[in-house]
Amino acid sequence: MSSFLWQGRNSRGQLVNGRVDADHVDRVAEQLLKLDITPISIDQAPEKEGAAMGLSARLGLDKPTLNDLILFSRQMYTLTKAGVPLIQGLKNVGGSTRNRQLAEGIEQVVDALESGRGLAAGLALRPHIFPPMYVSIVRVGETSGALEQAFMQMAAYLELERDFRARMKAALRYPIMVIVAMFIAVAILMVYVVPVFANFFARQDAELPLPTRLIIATSDFAVNWWWLILLALGGAIFAFRAWIRTDNGRYLWDRTKLRLPVIGNILFQGTLARFARSFAMTYRAGVPLIQGLTLVSRAVENEYVGQAVADMRTGIERGESVSRTAQATGLFTPLVLQMISVGEETGEVENMLQETAEFYEREVDYDLRNMSSYIEPILLVFLAGLVLILALGVFLPMWDMGSAALG
Repeated sequence: MSSFLWQGRNSRGQLVNGRVDADHVDRVAEQLLKLDITPISIDQAPEKEGAAMGLSARLGLDKPTLNDLILFSRQMYTLTKAGVPLIQGLKNVGGSTRNRQLAEGIEQVVDALESGRGLAAGLALRPHIFPPMYVSIVRVGETSGALEQAFMQMAAYLELERDFRARMKAALRYPIMVIVAMFIAVAILMVYVVPVFANFFARQDAELPLPTRLIIATSDFAVNWWWLILLALGGAIFAFRAWIRTDNGRYLWDRTKLRLPVIGNILFQGTLARFARSFAMTYRAGVPLIQGLTLVSRAVENEYVGQAVADMRTGIERGESVSRTAQATGLFTPLVLQMISVGEETGEVENMLQETAEFYEREVDYDLRNMSSYIEPILLVFLAGLVLILALGVFLPMWDMGSAALG
């Protein structure tokens, strides 16, 4: 027996809601009708989980990955193409799915189908698993009778997205490891090495130069107040994550990321590639233009660019062309604008957008392969400056004491 959340109107027309336990959604409707309540919506209530499961769900540890969605899409493509009944196919896929949340989502989709809803409506019940673009593409395929093509398109799109993210992570892995290693080395020097030299200089009762005094003061602060440093660091990370969850914070951070040296241009080109690829897929699938731009504005995963796409939607609602609204945003490069304009003139917008996405993906691949040559000089200069400061702070007083002994 499951719990259901219902909403309806009573005999007086008042809006009422509640929670009831039943073995099927039809039983809930029968109970409400017996009470002279006209049901408006009946949804299955989320099941209560254990403490460990609840914690993992809140932390997002068991959220389905792109690989899970790709496998689900390919399995559904194969089953729908073979003519397997949809409910039976979903049950088979859900039984073989390893991710718990995805399996529960599929089970909820099966319940929605058995209660008379459509597949897209069932997928929309779990927006944290199936994003709005996924639901819209499936809805178009369900309406047009080409459901297998919709799953195939989503599988191809998600595979490209997975490969792009993997390339970005691989390119950033080396500089992140170098930066982390440098900070660990500095922390070890400040906590263990510098105090030894500080005790030595204190016994000599010598006047220390300014770099040495700064290094010793920093070391003393790190040794005595290390807990405060960790607390401040954790608080700063928590505050930053809370800030970027806000609409204004997310918008400013996404805009700042695109303006970072070296990495900013790569992120910008990758965002344009994601925009062109998403727009081409929704256009090819037959999603209405306004709705497609709404989906694309969420799919680019950048609030700054997403706002520009939303401005395009507003311009198109006023009757302007896609190329003119894109140009009015001031965000897109001449290549994107020219490709969209040519696509509008020839009636092949989706093909031009696909070529644009492929062009930017090649540019991103090239920049990612050469990222090390861009970042290494910056890291070397930073490391050289750090070593110079530490060397001067440690060896300058030694030279002074040596000179005084010889004098």
